[in-house]
Amino acid sequence: MSKRILSLLIALVMMVGVAVMATSCTPDKPNTNGNNTPAGSESGTGDTVEIPADFKLGVILLHDENSTYDLNFINGVLAAKEALGLSDAQVIMKRNIPESNDCYEAALDLVDEGCDVIFANSFGHESHILKAAKETPDVEFCHATGTMAHTEKLANFHNAFASIYEGRFLAGVAAGMKLNEMITAGTITAEQAKMGYVGAFTYAEVISGYTSFYLGAKSVCPSVTMEVQFTGSWYDENAEKSAANALIANNCVLISQHADSMGAPSACEEKGIPNVSYNGSTAEHCPNTFIVSSRIDWAPYFKYICETAAKGGTIATDWTGTIATGSVVLTDLGPNAPADGTAAKLEEIKTALQNGTINVFDTANFKVKGETLTSYKADVDTDAAYEKDTEVIENGVFFESKFRSAPYFDIQIDGITLLNTNFG
Repeated sequence: MSKRILSLLIALVMMVGVAVMATSCTPDKPNTNGNNTPAGSESGTGDTVEIPADFKLGVILLHDENSTYDLNFINGVLAAKEALGLSDAQVIMKRNIPESNDCYEAALDLVDEGCDVIFANSFGHESHILKAAKETPDVEFCHATGTMAHTEKLANFHNAFASIYEGRFLAGVAAGMKLNEMITAGTITAEQAKMGYVGAFTYAEVISGYTSFYLGAKSVCPSVTMEVQFTGSWYDENAEKSAANALIANNCVLISQHADSMGAPSACEEKGIPNVSYNGSTAEHCPNTFIVSSRIDWAPYFKYICETAAKGGTIATDWTGTIATGSVVLTDLGPNAPADGTAAKLEEIKTALQNGTINVFDTANFKVKGETLTSYKADVDTDAAYEKDTEVIENGVFFESKFRSAPYFDIQIDGITLLNTNFG
């Protein structure tokens, strides 16, 4: 009997018994700290877990190794595989799976192949993974960047993300230091310290990312401004390169991105424009312009879900990785582009972020239409109407990732100009 058929039988039994067992169908919320991170996740589950030889992890990827986003996940899977001593047969990756019913079919294929945990890596995969999870309750389904696990309350469906806004803030600090160096050298004036940013979509994840990057730069270079050009795609090398070139032509003197190809970095290398990339170093291909890159290291999460499932534990419903868990990291600095003193400054800011003396979205450090925010409701419990439902400013700080792992910062702050907004 295949695992899919067995799962369907289990689901039927559960439906029959739901009226009798109504009080026990929703599990207790996993033990988490104040940032939704499961206790013990700093070292997997906190225990040494022996993974059975028949245990399998299935991974669904939107693209393949050519996408910096997907390559980052692949590297995380391979690092966890090595750490856990899994064989090649125990890890199955399905590449180039679109955000469509193909994802649902891929998930069921992984069920039939005997996977105990199935992970999907793109926002648009979520509804399809959720459908598969409802039909196969004996398999754990995990999903990156999603928003539905904490409201669906399905025992075998889980979301995960990381406080990457802290990594982007750090990358912004490196960018701001480069701008200061250019100002000091007379290459630009303080008023010409304008950055460009290539964004994929006008989603909260992208808004949170470019805003935290800008605030990091502004923390060391107060005169900085930024323009954002959207592409309408997570991965389109031509569109990303064109967007970067348009920003450079519009007098942006440093470029960053939330898009997944080498389009923007290659444009910067060709034009000699300093660049902060995302999801990995571009130093090999862009040695003269690469400053630094922030990324989520997914290895701790893959290790955590495998160990937890193998020992029959409860995977956190909504998991947020942090700097402390090793989930938010920076690459090494580039060989030529970073300003002197950047490494020491980044260590200083990293420590301050960890001990809470710096908060990325401290409302004292930005304005909205000239005003300081004192209250803001975010769409945390996402519904069809995208209703703002949760107060997220406390004691002068917008708390990202506190009420849900996936970003919900969607505010347009002063100092950032959007050049196009038709991609949402």
